[in-house]
Amino acid sequence: MDAKKKLIMESAKKSFSLFGYKGTTMDQIAKIAGVGKATIYTFFANKEVLLHEIIQSLIAEMKAGAEKALTEGTTPFEKIHSALYEILVFRKEHELLIQLSHEVQQFGSPVTIEAMSSIESEVVQFIAEHIERAIHNGTMKNCEPKITAFVLFKLYVALVFDWEKQNEPLTDEKILKLLQMYFGNFLNQ
Repeated sequence: MDAKKKLIMESAKKSFSLFGYKGTTMDQIAKIAGVGKATIYTFFANKEVLLHEIIQSLIAEMKAGAEKALTEGTTPFEKIHSALYEILVFRKEHELLIQLSHEVQQFGSPVTIEAMSSIESEVVQFIAEHIERAIHNGTMKNCEPKITAFVLFKLYVALVFDWEKQNEPLTDEKILKLLQMYFGNFLNQ
């Protein structure tokens, strides 16, 4: 990737993290990057395209972390658990994703909704592919991979984000035990 393009993307990430998508201007991004606004437009048609490319790079980063996490655990379910947990920890700790989540809740702008939706779609597809492999290998019982991946993802979001709003955070081990209890019928035991 071109060094200036990378600099612009990093500067935009910083601005979006601080001010949100709605509060960020191309002028701010140019100032943070130390480039002219015209330089930004040589790489990105507008702020929406710039955010889209940043989201795609974050998705790639999340998938890389999830792939690494898949090596943990012995059963397919434990591997999927590790991958999902890694993705949600990344999402929970990444300032830009936190800011975009808040912006979706506050303003519901189509651009931020689409950004967060694309992340969710990619995560669900990623998990569904691994469920399909486990079914094909006979290490997981037959189920509907995409629906199962969607339900797993939503349950993880609830246990990692929503639960913590009024309760002590759950440990990784506790979440695994809960999911094994809820999804035990999909496991070969």
